[in-house]
Amino acid sequence: MTLRSVKGLVVPMLVAGLEACATTAPSEPTLYKRLGGREGIALVVDDFVANVVADDRINARFKSLPPPAVFRLKSNLADQICEATGGPCSYVGRDMQTAHRGMNVTETEWNATVEALVKALDKHRVAERDKQQLLGLLGPMKQGIVGQ
Repeated sequence: MTLRSVKGLVVPMLVAGLEACATTAPSEPTLYKRLGGREGIALVVDDFVANVVADDRINARFKSLPPPAVFRLKSNLADQICEATGGPCSYVGRDMQTAHRGMNVTETEWNATVEALVKALDKHRVAERDKQQLLGLLGPMKQGIVGQ
């Protein structure tokens, strides 16, 4: 193999490699980052819990919670959302079926809870596609909550 034939192979390979690097689009931020990270999620969770407590369709389950239990609930919810959206958090609470066993949560209560979350997301101007993505991530939890 001559120097000329080596150059003939190497130069096109280098050009192709540089083109591949130049056309690689930056990766999109995770949903976690688009929601504002742990702090943004915590703000949404605070408003979500406030919405739940203000909603007569579902607040009876939450009105009597002592402040430490409310704090733990908010922390667990934020960790759950953080983990589900690609953040660095780990949800260490109970699985949904165990946590809701014996509560007999109804479809109406589930829907009211989802409405409370959407209201909080709207307040924080979360983009529609991000709302839909989050609801899609949380939706499968329904079967472990409703009717347990």
